[in-house]
Amino acid sequence: MTFSRGRKNKLRNSEKKAEIAIIGGTGLEEFVKDAETIRLGTPYGVSPQIFTTMLHGRKVAFLPRHGVHHAIPPHKINFRANIYALYSLGVKRILATNAVGAINPKFKPADLAVPHDLIDFTKFRKHTFYDDAPVTHIDFSQPYCPQIRHLLIENAKKLYPHVQTRAVIVCTEGPRFETPAEIEMFRRLGCDVVGMTSSPEAVLARELEMCYATICYVSNMAAGIQKELSTKEVHTIAEQVMPILQKILIETVRVLPQKRDCPCAKALTQARFGNK
Repeated sequence: MTFSRGRKNKLRNSEKKAEIAIIGGTGLEEFVKDAETIRLGTPYGVSPQIFTTMLHGRKVAFLPRHGVHHAIPPHKINFRANIYALYSLGVKRILATNAVGAINPKFKPADLAVPHDLIDFTKFRKHTFYDDAPVTHIDFSQPYCPQIRHLLIENAKKLYPHVQTRAVIVCTEGPRFETPAEIEMFRRLGCDVVGMTSSPEAVLARELEMCYATICYVSNMAAGIQKELSTKEVHTIAEQVMPILQKILIETVRVLPQKRDCPCAKALTQARFGNK
C-alpha cells in the first residue's frame, strides 16, 4: 500500500490527540491507571490498545508493543500499524523502552543503557512506509533523536547509579534467544547489547518525522557469556528496574521543551527523488 503523509485517521471527538508517546512492554502499567483506551485502524492494520493520559499537563499516549497481556511475540509485532497509529494521534515524540541482553562485558544486569546507534539483523519485518514513489531515503546517521537522548541520559543519571550513556544495540528477529556464535559475531561488529524490538520501530518513526529515542534495561548477559537464558530472569530484572524507569520517563516528559531542536522534524526535506 502506498503511504501518503496526508492520509490520517479522522479521530472522533473523544479521541483527543497526544503530543508525546511512550512505547514499552510489561511492567509499565503505571501509565495506564485512570487512562482512556483507544484502538485505531490504520492502512497497515489495527493498532493494539493505546492508553492516553495526562502527565505534567501534557497529553501522553502509552502503547504496549506486546499488547496489554504481553501476548504478541516480537516477530509478530505490527510495527507499521503501531507507529502510524501514534502519528494519527498527532504524536511528535516517542520515548521507548527495551529489554536487552549485554554483549559488552562492561554492561551488567540491571544497568540502564541509552543507545546511540543500532544494527538491524531482522529478516522478515516491514521496514518502511515508502514502498512506492516517490523513492525515499531518510538519513539515519543519528538513529535516535539527540534531544530526547540527552534528556533521558540526564534524568537517568540523576535517579540511578548504573547508566550506560552510549551503546550500539543489535536487533534480532526472535522469538528465540541468540546463539553463542551469533553473540560473538555481534561482539566483533561492535555491538554492546542485543534485543528483539528496537527495529524497525526507530526507522518508521524517522520516516514520519517523529522524534524517537529509547532507554534500555539490561536483563541478562547474552548467550555464551552466561550459561543459559530464561524469561524468568528477564521478568525478575524488570520488576527491579521498572519503578526507576517510570520515574525517568515521567521526568523526561516533564522537561521536554515545546520546540523540537533536532533534525528529526525535517527528515524528509532532502530524502526524496523528484519534486513530490
